[in-house]
Amino acid sequence: MKKLLLATAALCLVAAPAFAATKVLFIGNSFTFGAHSSAQRYQSGTVHDLNPPDKLGRTVGGVPSLFKEFTKEAGVDVYDVSLETVGGKGFDYHLADKRKEIDQAWDIVVGHGYSTLDEAHPGDPALLISSTKQMADMLKAKNPNVKFYTVATWTRADKVFPANAPAPWKGTPVTQMAKDVQAGYIKAAKESGGGVTDVIPLGLAWNAAIDQGLADDNPYDDAGASKMNLWAYDSYHASAFGYYLEALMDFGKVTGIDPMSLEGKDHVAEDLAISPTQAKALMKLAHDGLAAQGQSFKTAMK
Repeated sequence: MKKLLLATAALCLVAAPAFAATKVLFIGNSFTFGAHSSAQRYQSGTVHDLNPPDKLGRTVGGVPSLFKEFTKEAGVDVYDVSLETVGGKGFDYHLADKRKEIDQAWDIVVGHGYSTLDEAHPGDPALLISSTKQMADMLKAKNPNVKFYTVATWTRADKVFPANAPAPWKGTPVTQMAKDVQAGYIKAAKESGGGVTDVIPLGLAWNAAIDQGLADDNPYDDAGASKMNLWAYDSYHASAFGYYLEALMDFGKVTGIDPMSLEGKDHVAEDLAISPTQAKALMKLAHDGLAAQGQSFKTAMK
């Protein structure tokens, strides 16, 4: 009888299916790979950079690696994370030049286009709308159940404050560009034929940080020196604060876990020189931004 039980147990072990991780792909540009911040090379070995290493043999961690660390901290380390990023490019480029890398059966895809909606025609969402639909169609052809989240990015201060800033945002309120970008992504989602699962309102969360007095509203003056500066030194890309917020919102949307549940267990903030008080404020911004879009949350597993 004992031999029979052992044989049965062994057979069950052999027959048991292997654990299948959830395959996640981040598609984007420098706003995803964390340009001009300590996030860019952060824990790069924990994610798969689909581009070859640079001349120094380095790969990118960026926002995807921050996301990966959050899932570990939350006890949901079931995500196999990859990224395909090229600076200054949108979905149209990835479809034309990186299709080999991204045309696979992914479970979840998180992506965004160029920061001004269209580099050649700033503020015009037409290219984003058409390329988002093409991206969604390609992804669904490989996996009809794929979840495709798009990220509406932030206001670029360099397009608002300098005397030589171009139209259409020169001299507008600092929150206006993010609102316009959000509207463009919402329209692209609506016209995707159901291909976009949801839009992550990152730019609106930046606006909330500014409106609440948590973040500097103008990096070109000295008035907000005591506040978090969400922009990097070029007033274009994000700082570690901005990328941390981006990763928190991606984490909350993809996993359904409240970003605030990471308080007290997160080490990423310390690694990025973000204080506990600042981290908590950014977690609250991520929570509120997603909740405002109707997101409901579950608690972390540990």
